Amino acid sequence: MNSLLSVTHLSKRYPSFSLEDISFSITPGRVMGLIGKNGAGKSTTLKCLLHMSQPDYGQVLAFGQDYFQNETTLKPLLSIVFGGIDFYPLKKLSAITSVVRRFYQNWDQARYESYLHRFALEENKKFKELSNGMKVKYLLALALSHHAKLLILDEPTSGLDPVSRDELLHIFRQIVDDGQKSILFSTHITSDLDRCADDITYLQNGRVLLSAEKQTFLQSFAHLQHPEDTVPLTLEQIMLRTERSPWDETAL
Repeated sequence: MNSLLSVTHLSKRYPSFSLEDISFSITPGRVMGLIGKNGAGKSTTLKCLLHMSQPDYGQVLAFGQDYFQNETTLKPLLSIVFGGIDFYPLKKLSAITSVVRRFYQNWDQARYESYLHRFALEENKKFKELSNGMKVKYLLALALSHHAKLLILDEPTSGLDPVSRDELLHIFRQIVDDGQKSILFSTHITSDLDRCADDITYLQNGRVLLSAEKQTFLQSFAHLQHPEDTVPLTLEQIMLRTERSPWDETAL
């Protein structure tokens, strides 16, 4: 199956940190979780693959084309949703939408209105009046209304209450269920990925420790289980035990 996004050997060096040889790919109809402790390189990876920061080396293919060389053409096919964002806080949603829609030739007003109804969003409200969960829903409505095929979510559930998080995770699964769209989901809340991810890419110290289908990923860390463990390790337990002890590549 062709990848919607293929990242190969992406590298970026800073005075105090280096992103080295990042490679992974996402196929249609999948949710990929990007995990790693703070400072592992998750945000840097997203910035480099989106060309928000110029990588020193590497290639990013989006929909089979070089993203850096065809950014203007390809950008409408993807959308970025950041948790904790607070742009235009004093503007009403209707005013924000009227600006955003001008950037997309394939804007679908009927689709947008259907998501407003589905997410119970009121356009006469100001952005700052929305809860954090409703802010993320609004950004998703914008993303899906210009027919984005790849959604890149950076900490979208951060700061949300359990009910709002559960609702959003359900929405994420519905988005990819058509087999046409995919989600790259960076988060430190690994329990969210236990529930909704199909694939996991684990960054450690600026490198990919492992990128694999979730069940394969979990099985690859079975050597970290303790005799007293009665159930398979969660992603959080894998991270805790991996970060506390050196990674044993011979265990794969």
